[in-house]
Amino acid sequence: MSDQNPKETKQSGGQYMGLGIAIGISLGLIFGLLMDNLAMGVAVGAGLGVVLGAMFNAQRRGS
Repeated sequence: MSDQNPKETKQSGGQYMGLGIAIGISLGLIFGLLMDNLAMGVAVGAGLGVVLGAMFNAQRRGS
């Protein structure tokens, strides 16, 4: 067992990446259904989610 407190362990800094991907896929799913191309919508949504998650992480580290 580890002696470290789980709250004290270092995180990789990707706290918002998962959130960005989840929101992006959700919006991409809706977009894909509206445009009748589900695969394209999910792929674009996931890509935008990664970009947004990275931007939020960078902004959080800067402040």
